[in-house]
Amino acid sequence: MTRPRRFVVEADGGSRGNPGPAGYGAVVIDPATGETLAEAAEYIGVATNNVAEYKGLIAGLRAVRALLPDGPADDGPQVRVRMDSKLVVEQMSGRWKIKHPDMKPLAAEAARILPASAVTYEWIPREKNKHADRLANEAMDAGKRGRQWEPSASTAGLDTPRASVTAALPPVSGPPGDAAAGAARARAALNRPAAPATPQVGWGAAPDLGAPATFVLLRHGETALTPQKRFSGSGGTDPELSAVGRGQAEHAAEAFAARGTVQEIVSSPLRRCRETAGAVAARLGLEVRIEEGLRETDFGAWEGLTFGEVRERYGADLDAWLASAKAAPTGGGESFAEVARRVAATRDRLVSRYAGRTVLVVTHVTPIKTLVRLALGAPPESLFRMELSAASVSAVAYYADGNASVRLLNDTSHLR
Repeated sequence: MTRPRRFVVEADGGSRGNPGPAGYGAVVIDPATGETLAEAAEYIGVATNNVAEYKGLIAGLRAVRALLPDGPADDGPQVRVRMDSKLVVEQMSGRWKIKHPDMKPLAAEAARILPASAVTYEWIPREKNKHADRLANEAMDAGKRGRQWEPSASTAGLDTPRASVTAALPPVSGPPGDAAAGAARARAALNRPAAPATPQVGWGAAPDLGAPATFVLLRHGETALTPQKRFSGSGGTDPELSAVGRGQAEHAAEAFAARGTVQEIVSSPLRRCRETAGAVAARLGLEVRIEEGLRETDFGAWEGLTFGEVRERYGADLDAWLASAKAAPTGGGESFAEVARRVAATRDRLVSRYAGRTVLVVTHVTPIKTLVRLALGAPPESLFRMELSAASVSAVAYYADGNASVRLLNDTSHLR
């Protein structure tokens, strides 16, 4: 009997604003060779992240269906969908209910494309979904120019290694498992008439998502530049903690030792953060792991200057920087948009690594504000509306469904 062909679908979607200008991307891969068999991407106008992700799934499944003119075989799963959207994966696997009215028709459409027994779903970290992510961003970039994505112009797959795809997928054997059966139940439920809405009372009606990955965000202690309010990023002198800053780090260490909740410590590579993290680690008996993505913004030619000095010397550049997250400081510094991409990638990596654990993240003003902003779904200008004192503590919890909850902001009670 001929072995049925197997496919991997990697899909993603994004929205610049949530809701905002949105697009999706999907790629179909031969898991035996790593060869890209099909790509799809489209700008879909204003939509949410979740709608765009579902649209990417639908496009990927349709691309597989087009590669199977005789239809899929019926002796086991042939299509493995890999996405970094926990929501889509869990809903299509039948483990989470589909409640949102925008999601139900999209999930039903996805379920109709191929037999439920032919498809399984797998969640992957964002860094393992780069091809589809790049396609989605190409589609959004094209939409910004008033055009649609063109396959001939795509570079999404040029530097995406495929040798690891086969190794990443465990062999499929035996009858369809829980995921396929769950998808069948989900499809059947979607095809039934909708039941009258039943009010839910309290948080108890929500699914048990398990313990979140909790980031306790500690800004480093003062340096000599801090009280002078000078720009101090990753492109300057890398100052050490001042005597005041070392005292703040010790106070933070005492507080965390008393609470006893921190299980891991990660830090920016810059000296002021490593010194602050080291003080806490010495009290808790933990190692400090350095994360390059947690470094402060590179402020270019503004490093070491006060806001007033920057206004006097680079007024036009400062105005542009205050008006747009895409504007970079004078002299080749980083824009807030670039920092957000770096911080988000680091966040996703740490959430995956430390699921269910409490992690002390020792970093700087911009990374902390960015993590809070992204958790709230707030616009970039919110960065200028948050106060973060030296050695202050904030906290964000990240749940398995991809949602986040801001639990604390700029707490300095341990310093008083």
